[in-house]
Amino acid sequence: MTEKQRKLDERYLRMARIWAENSYCQRRQVGALVVKDKMIISDGYNGTPSGFENVCEDDNNVTKPYVLHAEANAITKLARSNNNSDGATIYITASPCIECAKLIIQSGIKRVVYGEKYRLTDGIDLLKRAGIEVIYMEVNSD
Repeated sequence: MTEKQRKLDERYLRMARIWAENSYCQRRQVGALVVKDKMIISDGYNGTPSGFENVCEDDNNVTKPYVLHAEANAITKLARSNNNSDGATIYITASPCIECAKLIIQSGIKRVVYGEKYRLTDGIDLLKRAGIEVIYMEVNSD
């Protein structure tokens, strides 16, 4: 990876972290940006589907089963646009779960850059198995 690409990756990942602040989820806020040809073509953060109340957790602080992950929101938003994600990079503040990894594979995204490791690695393992470039990058908040 070139120094220029590394700096771009760091900047987009920082932007995804800022975008995560839009989430109403209390337990964890996650953001995602899909970038193609140095343009942000989609964005997402974890939250409830359109038209639902903006409450992600139940009374026991358990995430409601219908909460969408940031990657799923960004990818499904692309489906409603004139853009496509063939060859794009997705920047995610946390490593993707296996369900989001499947969406990433099917959407044609070729690179995944993420900033926080999760205890389960099945999503990352599946992406690598599919030949997608996966990059873990710790990014400072400054």
